[in-house]
Amino acid sequence: MATLNETHDPKLTSWVVSANHGTTDFPIQNLPFAVFRRQGSAEAWRGGVAIGDQIVDMAAAVQAGVFSGDALAPAQAAAEPTLNHLMGMGAQAASSLRKALSKALQTGSAQEAALKACLVPQADAEFTLPARIGDYTDFYTSVYHATNIGKQFRPDNPLLPNYKWVPIGYHGRSSSIGVSGQAFKRPKGQVKPPDADAPVLKPSARMDIELEMGVFVGQANELGDPVTIDQAESHIFGLVLFNDWSARDIQPWEYQPLGPFLAKNFASTISPWIVTMEALAPFRAAFSHPEGDPQPLPYLSSDANSAEGGLDIQLEACIVTPQMRDAQAAPERFTLTNYRHAYWTAAQMVTHHTVNGCNLQPGDLLGTGTLSGPTLDSACALIELTVGGKNPLKLKNGETRTWLEDGDTIILRGWCDKPGAARIGFGECVGMVLPAA
Repeated sequence: MATLNETHDPKLTSWVVSANHGTTDFPIQNLPFAVFRRQGSAEAWRGGVAIGDQIVDMAAAVQAGVFSGDALAPAQAAAEPTLNHLMGMGAQAASSLRKALSKALQTGSAQEAALKACLVPQADAEFTLPARIGDYTDFYTSVYHATNIGKQFRPDNPLLPNYKWVPIGYHGRSSSIGVSGQAFKRPKGQVKPPDADAPVLKPSARMDIELEMGVFVGQANELGDPVTIDQAESHIFGLVLFNDWSARDIQPWEYQPLGPFLAKNFASTISPWIVTMEALAPFRAAFSHPEGDPQPLPYLSSDANSAEGGLDIQLEACIVTPQMRDAQAAPERFTLTNYRHAYWTAAQMVTHHTVNGCNLQPGDLLGTGTLSGPTLDSACALIELTVGGKNPLKLKNGETRTWLEDGDTIILRGWCDKPGAARIGFGECVGMVLPAA
């Protein structure tokens, strides 16, 4: 696991003034990675690093000779059109680059003049997927979400027998994953109400969100070579916000016996900035299963995972309806949760995924599953918040929402904040539902 070093010092400041305000997601203690270019340009996509309201153009910085020694090769990889090469170089290479960036961006740095010419305002940038996502697996790591959903279908036995023993996941569709700003058409599929004799093909009337986090795989493992729980975090590059949109009326008809299909594969949205595991080191949290629950099997257990396998990341989802947009109203939060509520850690996800010899590749994405907390106001999907559609959400302007309507925009945000550490964040993950084709 990544440990604290000089890059985490909360007293560090940057010559990029906007990084020092205390409320930015991107102080010098964060330094997340994305792939960008100037809006509306024909420029090549290239890697960038967030600092305050600016982006360090890594291609320009490499050309300016800012990096040397152990940081040069990862800096060159970070300048490429995707971050897969950098991810595959492993945690030590990424750490060397992080330390070099931290020194170059610190107040009083001798590299200020050279690096200042390599900055691009975030407001002038557009983003694409930060990596070529070869494969995507979605897990089911919130016991609260699993219980809430299970109660709607199996009131007397909401959790299936395997849930507390195995990190459950399914293979999803990587081609429909988009970056923040994604707008997608309302999906169609077969829908069969319980009292109907036959299904019909129709646009989904029960569009939902799932507030998750996405885990980007870094260093690969060879086919047939499992990743142990002690090695797992060295195979994780970093985390993003993740909205796994769901069509709840398509899902129940197709779900059995092979799991999610058209109800899930039409769109998923990630935030552009990948916050590295090293940046998250100050926000580690103890992890354990409740007393009385089955404890993880030995291959899923380690002292380090128990001591600090959790992550203290606050997460929220907000909505902007067309009516709110017309009135220029601020986004309205409708749920607040924390990643530390997850029943399985990111390391356990990687370990279980590879225990059969499955080979993960740099840029593969693992979804955590919906990260609902223990109370209803921390539920992270409308199907939970409205109790299956029975209790619509009431918005401040008088509107209600049982399911998402055309033109609705969902904004996910995440941040880490605690005494003795600099606040860091993930930016935003924004997506909009368009009318069906």
